[in-house]
Amino acid sequence: MQTVRVRITAEALEAKRIADVLERVFEDEGNPVTIYETSADGKIWSAEILMFEMEPEEAKELVLNRVGSDAFGAPVEAEILPDINWVAKSLEGLKPVRAGRFFVHGSHDKEKLPGGAIGLEIEAALAFGTGHHGTTAGCLEEIDRLFSMREYYQVLDLGTGTGVLGIAIARLTKQHVLLTDIDPIATKTAAENAQLNGVAPLISTFTANGMEDRRFGEFGPFDLVVANILARPLMQMSKSIAAKMMRTSTLVLSGLRIEDGPRILFAYGCHGFHLSRRGEKDGWLTLTLVRGRKQA
Repeated sequence: MQTVRVRITAEALEAKRIADVLERVFEDEGNPVTIYETSADGKIWSAEILMFEMEPEEAKELVLNRVGSDAFGAPVEAEILPDINWVAKSLEGLKPVRAGRFFVHGSHDKEKLPGGAIGLEIEAALAFGTGHHGTTAGCLEEIDRLFSMREYYQVLDLGTGTGVLGIAIARLTKQHVLLTDIDPIATKTAAENAQLNGVAPLISTFTANGMEDRRFGEFGPFDLVVANILARPLMQMSKSIAAKMMRTSTLVLSGLRIEDGPRILFAYGCHGFHLSRRGEKDGWLTLTLVRGRKQA
């Protein structure tokens, strides 16, 4: 499969804004987006997106059409990349991330684990969730806060990606967690990461489209569901998610832009959930909703 890298170079703030636009306008296709410094003084950055099964000019034209005036005047380049795993390659240089008690790192950063932190070794893979994105880091911080306040016994990580959130819960609590995703590559990656992090006996995984799969009945109802997906599928699944949860339960929802908040609150409010906590990180929103109690 031919892979084309489209790179837009600009000053730091402009490049970060362009990267956010790329993530938003290509969110349904799932094209990987990265951003990094390209000048020694940190003033110039590059936002990149990988396009598949296209010629360079075709990919460049599509990106410019989608981004439009948001990238006006910024230099844009497109080139064919060698046939290697560029999703993993684009993530190799990412630094470890501290989120609450959790420390997300690659194998090469094991020795950097701070004292008292819970290490999560997550390698770059064809699945979302390395801790570097604002949605993932925001969820990890909220998981840390929630479990410092109370216990949860039936936990689901819905749309698990690399499995980082469910693995974090298993490592923190030493209890069973169910991890599911629509993508079989993601569930395979999550299972492998659970093994890597020493919690495989505490993790169950299966591939499912939404919450209608009968296997959810073997593990639920859930008193905690963490779902770091996107606003549209979260709204579409609000009824089915609520139906699989206990009358007293907590939801942590992310993958949301700031403007998605009111729609999500309305969708889940129809099923008895209300807002307990709201967090913003790097322009992304994490919502904690509760049913049957005042606070999470």
